[in-house]
Amino acid sequence: MSNPPEWFSEAVSAPSTSQRVSVSGVSIAVRWWGRPGAPGIVLVHGGAAHSHWWDHIAPMLGHFRIAAIDLSGHGSSDRRPDYSLCSWTEELLAVCRSPELGPRPVVIGHSMGGWVSLNAGTSDLLGGVIVIDSPVRDRSPEEIAASRKRAFGPPRTYPDEATALAHFHTVPEQPDSLPYVLDHVARQSMTRSSEGWHWRFDPNIFGTARPRREMLGRIEARVAILRAEFGLLTPQISRDMYELLGRNAAVVEIPRAGHHPMLDQPLSLITALRTLLADWGHGDPCAAEPVTLCTSMQSK
Repeated sequence: MSNPPEWFSEAVSAPSTSQRVSVSGVSIAVRWWGRPGAPGIVLVHGGAAHSHWWDHIAPMLGHFRIAAIDLSGHGSSDRRPDYSLCSWTEELLAVCRSPELGPRPVVIGHSMGGWVSLNAGTSDLLGGVIVIDSPVRDRSPEEIAASRKRAFGPPRTYPDEATALAHFHTVPEQPDSLPYVLDHVARQSMTRSSEGWHWRFDPNIFGTARPRREMLGRIEARVAILRAEFGLLTPQISRDMYELLGRNAAVVEIPRAGHHPMLDQPLSLITALRTLLADWGHGDPCAAEPVTLCTSMQSK
């Protein structure tokens, strides 16, 4: 593996704190960066992922109070008997209400976490929602892979860390992921027990958390859509979502990025997020004019 660049090493070494929040009797893990009371950001991972996917992103976003959640069944959070978009949304909103955050935080969600973030946006609690390659359609790529038994099968235990690392891969596959980012995420994706090494997610998370398209018409917060050039959010799906959002959303393409842009184009992702956050910092979201940052999305 190549040596990571200085910016990455500094980011993943940035100080953070951990907290647990009880939501409907389930303990939810949250990690924090930045000054309490500063304008808030809450980061939401994708399916079978966890808060450490944001380790190199969160410290680079600027002077915010940033929380990264492990949804139930993921990472260090407890498991539920069953999972739903509503229960995950409840967990996210519980974090958004934290006194650690300033009023009306912005929620940033990737893939399945984008669905949760959009659903939370139907509340008037949020100042904005940014979704990263989150196509609102029937099933997530993780669900499809699980149903076809291509990934996320019965829990496996590996005899050592090296063997477990060798079996780590993303869904969908992303061959251009930066090796130092992928290695960091992979190492944080497993835990050790007396039997050996295993992944930190519940295989039962798949199959129940599906968004409805009409949800987009009920969102109270302003919305931005980040589309990975080689991801799952196609121009047509982006256009459909834009229309359902009332043509009042920023739509931005991240060049050369796959479905997981934090793995292959992290600096482009950080730049896009910083630009949106800087723009949204100047004015009342309720007074914002309809805008699109992608010329291909303009009405013909």
